[in-house]
Amino acid sequence: MARIVVKFGGTSVADTARIEKAAEKVAREVALGHEVAVIVSAMSGVTNQLVEYCRTISPMHDAREYDTVVASGEQVTAGLMAIALQKRGISARSWMGWQVPIVSDDVHGKARINDINTPDMIKSLGNKEVAVLAGFQGVTLDNRITTLGRGGSDTTAVALAAALKADRCDIYTDVDGIYTTDPRIVPAARKISRISYEEMLELASLGAKVLQVRSVEMAYKQNVPVQVLSSFDEAIGSDLPGTLVTKEDDIMEQYVVTGVAFTKDEAKVTLVGVLDTPGVASRIFGPLADAAINVDMIVQNISRDGNKTDMTFTLPETDIAKTQEVLKAQPEFKDCEIRVDENVAKVSIVGIGMRSHAGVAKTMFTALAEKGVNIQVISTSEIKVSVLIGREYLELAVRALHAAFGLEKAAA
Repeated sequence: MARIVVKFGGTSVADTARIEKAAEKVAREVALGHEVAVIVSAMSGVTNQLVEYCRTISPMHDAREYDTVVASGEQVTAGLMAIALQKRGISARSWMGWQVPIVSDDVHGKARINDINTPDMIKSLGNKEVAVLAGFQGVTLDNRITTLGRGGSDTTAVALAAALKADRCDIYTDVDGIYTTDPRIVPAARKISRISYEEMLELASLGAKVLQVRSVEMAYKQNVPVQVLSSFDEAIGSDLPGTLVTKEDDIMEQYVVTGVAFTKDEAKVTLVGVLDTPGVASRIFGPLADAAINVDMIVQNISRDGNKTDMTFTLPETDIAKTQEVLKAQPEFKDCEIRVDENVAKVSIVGIGMRSHAGVAKTMFTALAEKGVNIQVISTSEIKVSVLIGREYLELAVRALHAAFGLEKAAA
């Protein structure tokens, strides 16, 4: 017997028919003798509608009341899932974030979990009752509802799995696992059976949308095995049909490059004519960090005259206006030119095998050069290389890199 946390995303519970199918999968796990806790997202499209309600009434709404509204979608799904399980003769009850409680900080809209109080839920599981928890939500110490940001139900699932000391966390979604890249761009992309936490963290942060970055961080930190699998396949989590995110030591075959990730929502910003003095980078990126603007690649150009330089960096497109506002508010930079290029994309290769293999960057750059793809910015870590390129070359670059590192699935 195992203790399993099972999470169903919005597409997996899009309507009552899909909730019924999800309940069938849970019932099969229960029949195997497992203790099961279920995390549910809001039904597909519901959160967007709730967000729109808030914006319609007031574009500058109170973030605390916004959380109260958008958290209600998961509450509906949790209740319906419990009813569907009870219909199948399974003892089940729904839990809201405040009932557990899942205690978070007070950063409404993107709160972080500080603690999960699980004794009542553990008692419930011990009594053969399936616990159905509304994902995406928590509660502050002063009893205000919070939400964890888009994709937050993944984080809820992994955090609960860690708190319950679960054997595995199964995340059901609309894909059957993690692929070497997006199959819509490379039809020959191969499903990965096992991937390390580090690789998955890099892929998630670099554009792979299957798992939320914070959920992978938590799984890595808490050593929670996470399986990504499809809710539309017949198999259940205990059949291990998906991709298992686990420790590097648990992976038998390690490729030099595991996958190719990309993101199209990047923008390149260049602050022109900055005084080249000690601490200038801190004075640029400090205020941006204080404004919760996540900066990625950073390049400081060589100062030709020893006095002024240009600072180039990338960030999400949605933060362009806010970035310009923050920089212009600094007296030191108010007269500097700010150049913005939104026609860019970031393409990355990821693999733990890079640690022990030379020539990976050479292969990457050669493959792009042969396709006439110009590289604007480069950044690296121990297990990844990222390049910024023109957005029009994105699909060409992904296909070229996927082929260059031999990531295609074997021919049938």
